[in-house]
Amino acid sequence: MKTPSRVSFETRFPISRDFTGFPFQCELSLAPLIATWSNAATGDRQIAATLHRQVLEEVRKAPDLLAPINDLSVLDRHRELVDVLMAKVFPPASWGEDYAAVMFPFQFRTVYATPAFERIFVDADGVVRGRINLDGPTFAAGGTLNAYGLILRKYYGIEHGYDYPIIVTTEDPDTRLERHFAIRFDRQFLEVEAVGEVVPLSGDERKRVLANLADPEVLVAVVPPERFVIRGFGVMKATDVTDQEVLSSLKRDLIEKESIVSPARFRKLQDGLRTLLSRPDLRLGLAAVQGDQVFTLNSGCRIEHSCIFADSVHRRVHDFAGSIYDRAVTQGHPLVVEDLATWPERTAVDEALRATGVRSVVVAPLHYQDQLIGSLELGSPHPGDLDAMTTLKLHEVLPIFSMAVRRSLEELTSRVDALIKANCTAIHPSVEWRFRQAALRSIERRTRSGSAEMEPIVFPHVYPLYGAADIRGSSTQRHLAIQADLIAHLRLAREVVQAARDAKALPILDELGYRIDRRIRQVELAMNSGDELTMIAFLRQHVEPLFDHLEGLAPDVRERVRAYRAALDPQAGTIYRQRKEYEESVTRINDTISAYLDAEQQAAQTMYPHYFEKQVTDGLDYTIYVGASLMESGGFNELYLKNLRLWQLLVSCGIARRTQAVLGRLPVALETTQLILVHHAPLAIRFLSDEKRFGVDGAYNVRYEVIKKRIDKAVIRGTTERITQPGKLAIIYSQPDEAAEYRDYLDYLQVAGHLTGDLEDLELETLQGVRGLRALRVTVDLTGPQSEPSAAAEAARAVGH
Repeated sequence: MKTPSRVSFETRFPISRDFTGFPFQCELSLAPLIATWSNAATGDRQIAATLHRQVLEEVRKAPDLLAPINDLSVLDRHRELVDVLMAKVFPPASWGEDYAAVMFPFQFRTVYATPAFERIFVDADGVVRGRINLDGPTFAAGGTLNAYGLILRKYYGIEHGYDYPIIVTTEDPDTRLERHFAIRFDRQFLEVEAVGEVVPLSGDERKRVLANLADPEVLVAVVPPERFVIRGFGVMKATDVTDQEVLSSLKRDLIEKESIVSPARFRKLQDGLRTLLSRPDLRLGLAAVQGDQVFTLNSGCRIEHSCIFADSVHRRVHDFAGSIYDRAVTQGHPLVVEDLATWPERTAVDEALRATGVRSVVVAPLHYQDQLIGSLELGSPHPGDLDAMTTLKLHEVLPIFSMAVRRSLEELTSRVDALIKANCTAIHPSVEWRFRQAALRSIERRTRSGSAEMEPIVFPHVYPLYGAADIRGSSTQRHLAIQADLIAHLRLAREVVQAARDAKALPILDELGYRIDRRIRQVELAMNSGDELTMIAFLRQHVEPLFDHLEGLAPDVRERVRAYRAALDPQAGTIYRQRKEYEESVTRINDTISAYLDAEQQAAQTMYPHYFEKQVTDGLDYTIYVGASLMESGGFNELYLKNLRLWQLLVSCGIARRTQAVLGRLPVALETTQLILVHHAPLAIRFLSDEKRFGVDGAYNVRYEVIKKRIDKAVIRGTTERITQPGKLAIIYSQPDEAAEYRDYLDYLQVAGHLTGDLEDLELETLQGVRGLRALRVTVDLTGPQSEPSAAAEAARAVGH
């Protein structure tokens, strides 16, 4: 038989009266007990020996106690004498407290028991009630092995000890709560006798027994049980291990997933704590803290969705100010309130708790890695029912409750993140709180009504700031790079054809050379948008397929073909020299701008959080939104708006200086222009789910987006000059008060050495659908201050003054 694995007491099996399948004949007898009295009657201690002889004299007057007992009325007739005899089994000093009983041999039926054992364990018919941590067959097999242990030791000289920790769970008749006991069987009053002559074991049989001491089937086959009779009685001793078992069970349960958001498991946790504290009316409550939200769970909640958010009552942290919960968190350890009715300065939260019938309460803060994540609450309707001793027993399980709450919050976070990812992709940290709020509400609606659509994300009354650092003439430079590469490609092909014509005069090669020359002239004269694809297709279809044949005409042709193929970019399949230099230059500029802007953004966010997004193309443009609705707390002051406007000007100057500094190291000399769009009127922005981005909300606000898309092409009225020029900063505005505010900023920046020269105030030509725009334009001092602080720090200092 294999050693049985431990079975948790939650799945214990009912105790049966008899050992199912137990193969031995057993007789209840007091003879082994009386024998111990006989031994003591001949001892050296005179007083004790005299007492024992007197007891034995009384036993001789009751011969039915010496015979096997088939009728328990025999014990009742000699109750006083039996009580005296049992003093050898049960020490009188602990008679009232011990859990112990005399049992029928290898049965769960009592013969004689202490008062405590009888109250907890014994049914009306004397059978031990409760559940055991072993299944019936395993427990019966254990009984068989222990019986064979007596036989093998006495008759065959084989020591065989089988012992397994047995836990019995039973209900306390007073509290109706479960209690758990470790059971130990004392078999000193059991004797085994052979029926007839003992048959010795052969050498092979002995080896077989020794190899299978844990297998009852082998033992039964080798040493037949009908050859022996077991007489006497067993002693069952029980030790209360309720605390240890409940604590172990609570720890196991809390490790399980959904341990606090499953109705059955939550009730089980509550029942476990009731048993641990011996408080049948105990109520369990849990709270999880996430940001400024508190999710509370208790036995009155309808836990239906396995989600700490959907199944809990939602409160705000400030709702608990001054309450017993707040005081427990403040003091950092469990708070005991023996009677809530007499607790001074009760808050509305405290009164709501008392209204549920709770009088005595313990509130323990839950921490995870030194961070508050929630609280555990135990309540009782009886004043004084909970005290400081309660907190001592809670000490071991509080960290496990903390882990369970933490896990539930992490599962909630995962669900929220998955919902946001499915609907919104990446979210800027400044507005993440609003998306989480919408996701939580979506989860709640889904669990209660089946609707899973996220609510619209709209931020009203926010102020926009827009800026752009554009690479001047990038389209033209890209066009020139493509043109140069294409001409070089065609000329290499022409050289191959000419070398072949020189090696072998074929009119068809003259015609092919003509077609190549015509295309070279076409590209040199004016290249259209589709010419690149057309020319490459011509080369691949009509020229390159001939190379394998032509290179065999002469060594010079072969060298020309090799040079042609070596000049092609392996990935593009065409000459890519000028375009590569152009793209390297653009990338270098974009990386320079992006790295600087990101660093300045981090500093600016510390001054006041705001929404920020950027787009990188040939240059970089960015949008900022700032306002009260973007803040979870709702706090906002226009000082921060002015600070960001000045910061934006400083950043534009910094970008101009940095792009000028890298100009000399670029393969293609590319210059940048700086532009800012001023829009003082607040607007509303909405998250566009289909486009995964924010856009302005409302027909009036759309004008702002139209201006953003068109101002990079704006020219000064009456001229063809672009408002944006390298080395200058252009600020587009439409209202006089906007210009007045920015004039103050520009004046400061000129004094601080960021700007130089005269300030221009220019009227712009009408853009498609947009009239009345003007611009302030000023030259950036590209040398800049000798020691340049961060834009964020300088803006904060300037606005402060």
